[in-house]
Amino acid sequence: MITNEQKVEFYQALLDKKTEYEGIFFVGVKTTGVFCRPTCPARKPKFENCEFFENAKQALLASFRPCKRCRPLSHPNHVSTLVQTLVEAVEKNPEKRWKDKDFKEICVDESTARRQFKKRFGMTFVEYARARRMGLAMKQIRSGDAVIEAQLSTGYESGSGFRDAFTRIMGTPPSKIGNNKVLKASWIDTILGPMVAIADEQALYLLEFVDRRGLEREVERLRQKTKSAIIPGHSKPISLIEGELKEYFEGNLKVFKTPLFFLGSPFQIRVWEELQKIPPGETRSYSDIAVAIERPSAFRAVAQANGANQLAIIVPCHRVINANGEIGGYGGGLKRKQWLLTHEKGI
Repeated sequence: MITNEQKVEFYQALLDKKTEYEGIFFVGVKTTGVFCRPTCPARKPKFENCEFFENAKQALLASFRPCKRCRPLSHPNHVSTLVQTLVEAVEKNPEKRWKDKDFKEICVDESTARRQFKKRFGMTFVEYARARRMGLAMKQIRSGDAVIEAQLSTGYESGSGFRDAFTRIMGTPPSKIGNNKVLKASWIDTILGPMVAIADEQALYLLEFVDRRGLEREVERLRQKTKSAIIPGHSKPISLIEGELKEYFEGNLKVFKTPLFFLGSPFQIRVWEELQKIPPGETRSYSDIAVAIERPSAFRAVAQANGANQLAIIVPCHRVINANGEIGGYGGGLKRKQWLLTHEKGI
């Protein structure tokens, strides 16, 4: 994970176009939706509009598209001609779903493409094309387009196909799972927008709004840390949280009982457990949480742990506001945070 100190270092390297940082990081520009190499000749963004990544795969999973000026995925000094050809083909038609005949039409061996992409970017070409297509859909959803419009314009003919593709981005076909751990991913519709839930048969690992920036990266991180395959499906914890969310949004539930699995450091877990102690209708500041866990000077670390929470609503990071009374930030969006706080006052 990139630290705050590294972000400052990387930003200065970006301003100075330092060639020695090539391959060390990529930068996503929030205002344009593109990601670049450190030496990109384009006008430099403000620091607050930058999101830094250790590799191109992370940038793609965060829904950024390759910059057309510095070509981070097809620069001739860094990748083969085959990779350049395929990346450019995807950019000409990023909504296309690739099939066997498509490789034959451009005289590319599919197994070679898979191998070279896996070696260079840590994912196969098909996974790359799927991530780009999904990134377009996520961008449309974030900009306010209806989910049905997003799924149709990105090549999915049905809602179930769109939902399954989302949870399959970094998953493994069931026939190839072997003895690996399996997590099930399911789409849950709520009055505040669709959410994705990921769980095994014992506990819930992730619950997030679909339009949260970087959700794809969260799913990938979860897959890597648990060494799991993530496939579409239902499990008992998903069924439980689906029912509890319905009761919660109807104003009939205050305490969630779905079993949870916390995937974080001991400090993060301590913060998340403290968040669960905040009663509905009440709020706390980062400093309040720091004092409660007997780390009064660690309010900044508390804020980072709060932002790293992957269990929206049930681990109520939305109940944490700034010490001056301002609502503060929220990964699911400020409008949702305000709605949740207002809703909980009436439960």
